[in-house]
Amino acid sequence: MNETLKRAISGAVYIILLIASILYSNETFFMLFGIFLLITVYEYCALVHLKKIISILFAFLLYGVVTLICFYKKEVQSFLLNTTHKHYQLDVDITLLYQILLGITIITSLKCIHFLFSDRIQEVSQSSKLIYLLGYIILPFLFITKISFGIKEYNPKIIIGLFILIWTNDTFAYIVGKSIGKHKLLERISPKKTIEGLIGGIAFSILGGFLISKYYIQASPEFSEKSIKIWITIAIIASVIGTLGDLIESKLKRVAGVKDSGKIMPGHGGILDRLDSVIFVAPFVFLFYQILYYVS
Repeated sequence: MNETLKRAISGAVYIILLIASILYSNETFFMLFGIFLLITVYEYCALVHLKKIISILFAFLLYGVVTLICFYKKEVQSFLLNTTHKHYQLDVDITLLYQILLGITIITSLKCIHFLFSDRIQEVSQSSKLIYLLGYIILPFLFITKISFGIKEYNPKIIIGLFILIWTNDTFAYIVGKSIGKHKLLERISPKKTIEGLIGGIAFSILGGFLISKYYIQASPEFSEKSIKIWITIAIIASVIGTLGDLIESKLKRVAGVKDSGKIMPGHGGILDRLDSVIFVAPFVFLFYQILYYVS
């Protein structure tokens, strides 16, 4: 089997699995991204030489506990009542919890950006490895699941729309860069990325955001104009921040001296290779939603 066909098949399987799990129910969505998280943690630990078992257990517990508390509070309380015959009141301020987690994640993201652009940093210290594990790898998965609920309830269109924007940016950044790209974006990290490709990716993502809002999200008429502005903003965030996420993972791989984070997807590499953009984008999209909520 040639490399192109292998890449096409594994990519198709990934997309079908992703969309099917998101559309079927929020439980399958949580489960799939929980599995993706564990695989990503494994790949990251292999990349930076951290202990895998402890890191995977920590990620599993954090993801599981926060998901249960935030989305299944009543079910957890009922389970505790049935098993212990005592009533436990889970008085957790979910908004405050996510604000704290968001603060940790954004600070880590800024540290990652500094790591990307600093020529002096050509290795990852032990403390940085642990910080990145928490704020760059684990916590973003919590925001991926959280933003899919929008303001009230689970809405698969939100997370699918975000993935479409990221895929649009990646695809057209490659096409435009390959066609007319002359000026390198960050050659020492990713020789193939160009400024023209970046601009092309942003432009087509903005178009994608407009189309998603108008024909896929299908907002009611009174909110359609507002929805278009929101999704165009998300498109810009996905393009710019997503490109940074891709470059940061490229630098981690360059420091580690490897081409891909893993081999689970033939022709594509690892799960971290596929999700490097979305895990870096998700906290910023969540921040954008928070700003919208408080402003409105």
